[in-house]
Amino acid sequence: MEFGFNVPNSGGQANPNDIKSIAQRGEALGFSLLAIPDHIVFPRSIDSRYPYSADGSFTFAKNFEGDFLEPLALMAHLAAITEKARILTSVMVVPYRDPILTAKLVSTMDVLSGGRIILGCGAGWMEEEFVAVNAPPFKERGKVTDEYIAAFKELWSAENPTFSGNYTEFRDIFFAPKPVQEPHPPIWIGGESGPAIRRTARIGDAWFPIGCNPRHPLNTVAKFSAALDNLKAEAQKIDRDPSEIDLAFWAVWASLGEPSKTESGERMILTGSADDIASDINALGDLGVRHVLFNFLGATIEESIGNMEAFASEIMPLARGYKG
Repeated sequence: MEFGFNVPNSGGQANPNDIKSIAQRGEALGFSLLAIPDHIVFPRSIDSRYPYSADGSFTFAKNFEGDFLEPLALMAHLAAITEKARILTSVMVVPYRDPILTAKLVSTMDVLSGGRIILGCGAGWMEEEFVAVNAPPFKERGKVTDEYIAAFKELWSAENPTFSGNYTEFRDIFFAPKPVQEPHPPIWIGGESGPAIRRTARIGDAWFPIGCNPRHPLNTVAKFSAALDNLKAEAQKIDRDPSEIDLAFWAVWASLGEPSKTESGERMILTGSADDIASDINALGDLGVRHVLFNFLGATIEESIGNMEAFASEIMPLARGYKG
């Protein structure tokens, strides 16, 4: 089992000094995954339904002023200021960026980091941002995501990359350097919906859901297990061995202290006492989960680092399989 957390790329702690303090302290504490969310611009008016709030409202936009560090640039920065931790887009909205340039940025970072890049991939949810960055049509985002990922893999693996699709094509080009990781940096598919699960089964190296989607809640071990059964069934439909698919879990709500409750009154997974949280981690591990990520960001840099230190001292030692 390995643990990680999101590095701030918006808000008051999204500055070089705090980012360095959080990343390096986390690495020293034994966290081995550094995650970065993705937005390029924020439209001033957003009507798209946000997947992770009960009423669809964009819950963290109330006081938002648009300051958001670009994730691939921040990944390169993190690669330079850390030594061992792997660096993950959590998740990159695949249709936002030209696939050839994106593949080149990722392979370059993989080389410069010594093979520490993971590409978390999603199809996106904010139609207004698609329009603002001149991405392909929002309604075709699933098809675009699948095609761009296929293009990435062709560029990363083929000596003479050739691709002809509906949204991108290339031929007769040199593409180098190739990534350090073979056959390519891991592709983690984000999302909890049926299409995301099917995409994982088809083309993902790992499934990377967030547990707090109200339409597809994974906020108990039982609910996660049921969704995992769906993933396994989808893989078997296409004759893929489900054991080939790595499993990660993104617990943005996790908290040490008073447990949170689900709508049915059950304790929400990864909340409560250190023993409760460790027990949940171990139960997820029994289901095959090998990576769990948390949100430790507080109102100040001191609070953020304090949250990381509390987890490292009180919970990590109780997790089975943690090598520290």
